[in-house]
Amino acid sequence: MSNDTVTITTGSPRSSISAKRRVTRRPGVFVLALLVTLLYLVPIYWMIVTSFKQSDAIFAKPPSLLPVPPTIEPFISVLANENLLQGLLNTFVIAVGTTILALLLAVPAAYALARVNVPFISVILFVFLAVQMIPAVNLALPMYMLFSKLGLVNTYAGLIIANASLAVPLAITIMRPYFLSLPNEVIEAAKTDGCNSFTAFLRIALPISVPGIVTMGTISFMGAWGEFVFGLSLATDVQMQPATVVLAGMTSQFGVRWNDLMAASTIVALPVLAIFVFLQRYVVSGLTEGATKG
Repeated sequence: MSNDTVTITTGSPRSSISAKRRVTRRPGVFVLALLVTLLYLVPIYWMIVTSFKQSDAIFAKPPSLLPVPPTIEPFISVLANENLLQGLLNTFVIAVGTTILALLLAVPAAYALARVNVPFISVILFVFLAVQMIPAVNLALPMYMLFSKLGLVNTYAGLIIANASLAVPLAITIMRPYFLSLPNEVIEAAKTDGCNSFTAFLRIALPISVPGIVTMGTISFMGAWGEFVFGLSLATDVQMQPATVVLAGMTSQFGVRWNDLMAASTIVALPVLAIFVFLQRYVVSGLTEGATKG
């Protein structure tokens, strides 16, 4: 076990260096990657810049690339909005709950699908992938009708279950290769030492699959944080609506205060950006290993 760990640790920098060399030798790939990165970063940059602009500077021609002079009045204004603060709290509870529920359901299910000979496993995996292609708006009405009968409308439980219904199939699909890569001899050796199937799963399979668990936890959290459709359809009470729905409510037929809206959007996006920056290495490595194992 320890020798394998050392090999993985010492091999990572070499693979990173070789990857950099490949990119350097192919300038076209580097330019394309740079353009795609800019395509995603420019809207974020413009959102942040606009949030610091004064109202008369937003529609200036030509537009200013920097907020001159900058102002924090939009942030003061939106932070005084009780609905936004409540929406942020709701979003945090829903995202954390969705992440916990998705991992609790997906990790054991992925382990079972990997270690047990399940008939028609390819069909099951295809169904999991097909579920990801269903737009959330197509599920909103059936879920509302079902949840209204169960008393789950305008509740954290209803929103968490709705978000987890999309997070669990993706988590199973990505987690299963981690458990497939675990040799049968390791599990059998653990059982010989006194472990049963459940304790072998806890003591052997879970520690090895930590990168995949971190990856799926991050993806589930980010997906639930930015979810809009379920928050709009299953939370009719303003006090239960997530931040994404509150942001949509800041636009009206009488006009939009764009600097306030961009300031609120920046505040809502900050947690996701921070999580991605700090866990980017784990997410990328987790997705890569999950795609190549098994």
